[in-house]
Amino acid sequence: MKTETFNFRDAEGVQIFTYKWSPDEGVKAKAVVEIVHGMAEHAQRYARLAKALTKEGYIVYAPDLRGHGRTAGLLENVGYWGRNGFHKTVTDLKQLYLIISKENVGLPVFILGHSMGTFLAQAYISHHGNSLKGVILSGVAGKQPMLIPGVAIAWLQKLLQGPKVRSKQLNHLSFGSYNQPFKPNRTKFDWLSRDEAEVDKYVDDPYCGGVFTTQFFYDLLRGLIFIHQPRVMKKIPKALPIYIFGGSNDPVGRKGKGLLELVNMYKQLGIKDLQYKIYPDARHETLNEINRDEVTQDLINWLNSHL
Repeated sequence: MKTETFNFRDAEGVQIFTYKWSPDEGVKAKAVVEIVHGMAEHAQRYARLAKALTKEGYIVYAPDLRGHGRTAGLLENVGYWGRNGFHKTVTDLKQLYLIISKENVGLPVFILGHSMGTFLAQAYISHHGNSLKGVILSGVAGKQPMLIPGVAIAWLQKLLQGPKVRSKQLNHLSFGSYNQPFKPNRTKFDWLSRDEAEVDKYVDDPYCGGVFTTQFFYDLLRGLIFIHQPRVMKKIPKALPIYIFGGSNDPVGRKGKGLLELVNMYKQLGIKDLQYKIYPDARHETLNEINRDEVTQDLINWLNSHL
């Protein structure tokens, strides 16, 4: 696998740090996968998945999203993605798609979102779904409860304390209950995976697991309301293949219930090619779970079947 990095600038001049992983010489490239990582993590965490995909002939691009990883730069900037960051990040993904298209003329492009990345991917396909060969959603949920009160709290905190203040209250409201089913807890992030080594990597990574800002929560929660509005969902192309997967013990997906809610929403929309899989006992990061080889192979099989 060949690894490269580059920056591209958005319309405001923000530099988006991006990884590109390519197959070794002699392996013919057959498609591209654009990865959209989750909240409070970064793209480098998908290097293992990229290695598996490049062996199969896929070129992989993965940006550190606004307010994350090397795009954020200094640790003090992690968790702040600027005003209207949700929709600006969707625009960043489109800009990266245009770069991908120029560099890989004729190759089909898939988008793969994990966790928060699935929400961004859902917004993306409502705007630009016709340009994609398919979309993969990992660690996803359906409609989230209490979004309007959450937006109100975030707006008030942003107004009174400032947009860059880290909101422990909103962080607790968003993630505070996730670890409870896994007591006695070894770490604050046991809900991510049954693989303790993977959880420890996350805990030890200074760019992972931080408390995010009032502006970030305000924009994210409004984004969650936006993506599931009927007028927005109706714009998703009915012929766009969608693959959804997650764990039966994922608190983000409410132990599979939220995943199935989204599946049913897509069925009602009339999506023609819709597949999903729930892995028994797996937690939030199925790609970092103890059965990750199975999860990765199922993903590759789905990709191959759609070329």
